[in-house]
Amino acid sequence: MSLDEHPEKSHSGTGRAYKFYVDGARWGFHLVTLRGSMAPARRDCSGWEMFLPTGCLLLSVLLFHPSLAKVCNDRTKHGQDNSWFARDGENLPIMVLMPMNESALMSSISQGIEPAVQLAIQHIRESRKYSFSLITKIYDTECDNAKGLRAFFDAICYGPKHLMIFGGVCPSVTSIIAESLEGWNLVQLSFAATTPVLADKKKYPNFFRTVPSDNAVNPAVVKFLNVYNWTRVGTLTQDVQRFSEVRNDLTNELEKANIQIADTESFSNDPCVNVKKLKDNDVRIIIGQFDENLASKVFCCAYNLNMYGSKYQWIIPGWYQGNWWEQANSTNCTTKKLLTAMEGYISVDFEPLSARQIKGISGRTPKEYEREYSRELQQKGVEASKFHGFAYDGIWVIAKTFFRVMELLRIKQRQNVYHNFTVDDREVGKMVLDVMNETNFYGVTGQVMFRNGERMGTIKFNQFQEGREVKVGEYNAIANVLDLINNSIKFQGVGPPKDRTIVHLQRRNINRPLYSILSTITILGMLMAGAFLFFNIKNRNHRLIKMSSPYMNNLIILGGMLSYASIFLFGLDGGFVSDKEFETLCTVRTWILIVGYTTAFGAMFAKTWRVHAIFKNVKMKKKIIKDQKLLIIVGGMLLIDLCILICWQIVDPLKRTVEEYSLEADPQGRDIAILPFLEHCENTHMTIWLGIVYAYKGLLMLFGCFLAWETRNVSIPALNDSKYIGMSVYNVGIMCIIGAAVSFLTRDQPNVQFCIVALVIIFCSTITLCLVFVPKFITMRTNPDAATQNRRLKFTQNQKKEDSKTSTSVTSVNQANTSRLDGLQTDNHRLRMRITELDKELEEVTMQLQDTPEKTPYIKQNHYPDANNILSIRNFTDGKDGEKSILKNHLEQKPQAHWGSMDPSRINRGPLEDINSPEHIQRRLSLQLPILHHAYLPSIGGVDASCTSPNGSPGSSPRHRHMPPSYRVMVSGL
Repeated sequence: MSLDEHPEKSHSGTGRAYKFYVDGARWGFHLVTLRGSMAPARRDCSGWEMFLPTGCLLLSVLLFHPSLAKVCNDRTKHGQDNSWFARDGENLPIMVLMPMNESALMSSISQGIEPAVQLAIQHIRESRKYSFSLITKIYDTECDNAKGLRAFFDAICYGPKHLMIFGGVCPSVTSIIAESLEGWNLVQLSFAATTPVLADKKKYPNFFRTVPSDNAVNPAVVKFLNVYNWTRVGTLTQDVQRFSEVRNDLTNELEKANIQIADTESFSNDPCVNVKKLKDNDVRIIIGQFDENLASKVFCCAYNLNMYGSKYQWIIPGWYQGNWWEQANSTNCTTKKLLTAMEGYISVDFEPLSARQIKGISGRTPKEYEREYSRELQQKGVEASKFHGFAYDGIWVIAKTFFRVMELLRIKQRQNVYHNFTVDDREVGKMVLDVMNETNFYGVTGQVMFRNGERMGTIKFNQFQEGREVKVGEYNAIANVLDLINNSIKFQGVGPPKDRTIVHLQRRNINRPLYSILSTITILGMLMAGAFLFFNIKNRNHRLIKMSSPYMNNLIILGGMLSYASIFLFGLDGGFVSDKEFETLCTVRTWILIVGYTTAFGAMFAKTWRVHAIFKNVKMKKKIIKDQKLLIIVGGMLLIDLCILICWQIVDPLKRTVEEYSLEADPQGRDIAILPFLEHCENTHMTIWLGIVYAYKGLLMLFGCFLAWETRNVSIPALNDSKYIGMSVYNVGIMCIIGAAVSFLTRDQPNVQFCIVALVIIFCSTITLCLVFVPKFITMRTNPDAATQNRRLKFTQNQKKEDSKTSTSVTSVNQANTSRLDGLQTDNHRLRMRITELDKELEEVTMQLQDTPEKTPYIKQNHYPDANNILSIRNFTDGKDGEKSILKNHLEQKPQAHWGSMDPSRINRGPLEDINSPEHIQRRLSLQLPILHHAYLPSIGGVDASCTSPNGSPGSSPRHRHMPPSYRVMVSGL
């Protein structure tokens, strides 16, 4: 076997003639190379696919049919005869390529096309508008690449000279032939090839189609999405080139329309995993691209995943066969389940016949044409094809194109002055292309126009309702308008489903009733604090108030009111104020609370420290701590606070931050999700600043609690509120520790946190103010003179019990001086016993005076020094009391005045009568008893030595005079 090569020229381009020798016989064939470009190798040309061009099938035909070689070569002269446009009544042949064999794939489409083609040719002839007749010759491609190419080359080699190619049903066969048309100077018009691949004009420049491509539905889908404001979708695509091409074009259209593609899923066989991913990504609007065989699987998965109903919208192709869910159901789901999941889906496909009943180029409305077409089908006994309208309009496109080309050629012929006008195939092919692009008429499928070879047709929208598809609208690609039939779309919910889970941001606000209640309590607390402030200022000169440091009390009230005021600010959030104002509140409430706490707690701390410093004075020296020193302590604490706050504000100020929590279902059952968020006051180094503040306040609090514990049993009249101040410090410390811990743990529960913080502030402020001022208020109301009354101790039968209480009080106050106190108690007891003995002696002397008046001089001389002894005992008891000299002068002068003031009338009476007379006895008792009363009772706190007259009036009685603090301390100690 050998192969000889002989270059030759052909009518369609450069070619090569070959002689093939098999078993001594010579076989000849001519292989044409289209513009020198080799087509992709095809497996159909077995053995030659490695080096042969698209004409390989022609090679196989000629190899096995040697007689055709010569015929094909003769046909190369067709390019020389182009006078067909000059003659009327010419029969213009058209090559029709489509699968006719009933066993071939998609043959059902072709069987319903032939009646429409013949009906169009008949209507063209009846119109009498055209001076030619169209002759169609059908070549069976059998939807096979090899057989389709063979049919095409058969028509080229030994068929009539075709001016156009009509047909192309199977995508693969059509794409192979369309790719080679430019070399043959032929134009192909398809009525059924919808594959998006053929839209590539660089690869298929001579290809047109009257049927919209699969990509033509994408602008319609985008328009439909815009109608319902769906801006977030997902795609589910079968992993096949046809659907992948549509998805890629859809992606571009969606991006142009600013529609978000939330997820893109592709599958080959089992779509359930991909459907689950769509659900996990919260895709509600799903655009599917898959055939009916896999559509049943998709909806079965959707049913199992509950991805149907009012929350979801499926958009799928509309070219499925009727009742496809029954024929293609290969799933475990029953038909009922599939119908449940399918309910409400939207299908999109081209409109086979226009819904507008307008007479078109044929003079018939779409309905009138459809009736004629139905009669043709009945006569031939074939089934209808959904592409019959596009085939009918396609024949009209060819007729109008030929008519316009003939006009143009005749005009050129008349303009030729030499009358030898000729035209070649290349020029005719270019004219056909130009005329085809200018096509614009109204046919039975609507307005027929081409844009870059693509039909600008009408897209219909159907909805699956109660087991059947119902038309709900159509999209006009030329006008870019979507018309929806009123009230035809029935969504399963109240309205269209949402394109995503609508997330409602819900601020975790402070509950307003709670805020109102706590605010009311806070206002009452502030009114109470104001009342205490008024009480403290009004009675600032009263000894009871004055002894408790009214200035420090004012600071406690001021700090309490600032703490109360911070509660109002802690309850304000973004629901009441703007974001900017909220940031300001963050700083203001922090400053107010810290300053208020320091002011109130610092004042209590200072007063407690004073009690501790005075009472724990081991040397028992006189120690004076004035209020000025306490104010300096409080001022120092505030200065430290201000330094911390100013540095905080300058270096790292507080800002508003938002913390979002997990989605929650709507409690009312709506198709929305709740996204709770909470506003916080935070900064970059929040932990560090809080640590500084807590450390400083914590140390003060611990030290304050220590002082309160140390002075828990102190009861000093001069510091009449020291015990209550200590209780307040202790309570504030404990409550602040508990409140801070619980507030931190309830950070994500604003109501609980606010309630705890507010109650802690209210409790601490209220307890502190009440402990400091309520006892004073009660004392002022019940016994206004209690502050000015001196305590009078009397000897009673319970004297030992009082001594025991006094001893216990002293011992509990200062355990460090136990030995010294024991000595003082012993001396005190000894002196009291001595006074008792003197009292007995005085009684005996008095009795003797009553019985023996002769002993009066003895009494005067011997017992009067005993009275002086009593005075000396009192002086010993009082120590360095400055009033000792006054009492001594009183005792030296009074007796002389009484004894030297006798009535002169009684001088001459007898001694016994005068002494025992009632007047003498009364005079002696009135003199001696007051002297004794003044001598020893002041030493135990009974009568003040400053008294000038033992017989004074009750109003001037020493009982109503205030004892100096030094005596009061000593008396309490005793």
